[in-house]
Amino acid sequence: MSKVAIVTDSSAYIPQELIEKYQISIVPLVVIWGEETYSDGVDISPEEFYTRLANTDVMPSTSQPTIPLFKEVFQNLHEQGYEILAVLISDKLSGTISSATQARKLLPEASIEIVDSESIAMALGFQVLAAARAAQNGALLAECKQIAENAQDRTGVIFVLDTLEFLHRGGRIGGAKRFLGTMLNMKPVLAIETGQVVSIDQVRTQKKALARLIDIVEERARGHSKIHLATIHANNHKIAESILKEAQGRFNTVETAFSELSPAIGTHTGPGAVGLAYWFEE
Repeated sequence: MSKVAIVTDSSAYIPQELIEKYQISIVPLVVIWGEETYSDGVDISPEEFYTRLANTDVMPSTSQPTIPLFKEVFQNLHEQGYEILAVLISDKLSGTISSATQARKLLPEASIEIVDSESIAMALGFQVLAAARAAQNGALLAECKQIAENAQDRTGVIFVLDTLEFLHRGGRIGGAKRFLGTMLNMKPVLAIETGQVVSIDQVRTQKKALARLIDIVEERARGHSKIHLATIHANNHKIAESILKEAQGRFNTVETAFSELSPAIGTHTGPGAVGLAYWFEE
C-alpha cells in the first residue's frame, strides 16, 4: 500500500508542533521587498517584518512559490515512495496552485493530487490537518483528497483589520474608501468566501468589531458539536489570546490553535489584524 504525504503552502499557518506530528511539507510563498527576496516564514520573522512594515515607505509585494521549488518537494516525496496530496491557498488569492500544477506536469511518474482549499490561514490549515490525520491512519490518496474537499464547506476565517491603510497600499481598496473608513474609525469585518476576501460588516470601534467577529462564528457554529478554532494575528498577541479565551468559553471546542500571520499575508493586512478560523467537523 502506498503512503500518502500531505503538502501545503506557508499561508496555512499550521502550528509547528502539528506540522512535525503529521509530517506536513510546507512550500513557502515569496515576499519581495525592494531589492530583497524572502521565503515566507523562513528568512524573516513575523516580529521583524511587522516592525519594518509599520515604518517603511516601500511596500513589499508577494509571489507564489516557484515551479522548481514545488518540483523539488514533490520529487523528494515521490522518491521516498509517497503518493502526494497538495492542499493549497485559494487560486483567487495566489498563483500557488498554478505553480504546483506546472510542477506536477514535470513529474508524470508521480501520483500527485492538488486541492484548491478556496481559503487561507487556518481555514486552509484545518483542511490540511483533516487530510494529514487520515493519511496517518492509512487512508488512500483518493480518500485523503475527498476528506480535504469535504472539510472545505465547514471551514472559514473571519478577521478584523486595525487599519485599511495596507489594503489601500496594496490596491485592494480605493483611496476614497480608505479615507472614509479612517475618518469614521470604521473597522471592517472580513471573511474568505468562495476563495475571495469579502466584507461582511463594518463596525465603529475595534472592541465592537472583535465582539462581532466572535458572534459571527457563533452564528455559523449553531448545530455543530465538534468545533475546531484557531486565532490568527499580525503582531497582536494579547488581543488574539483574549479572543481565543472568550471563544473557548462559548463553543464546544475539540481543538484550538494559536497562529501568527506570516509576512506573505501580513503584507496585505498590516500589523494589528486578528481573526478566528474554524472547522466544524462532521
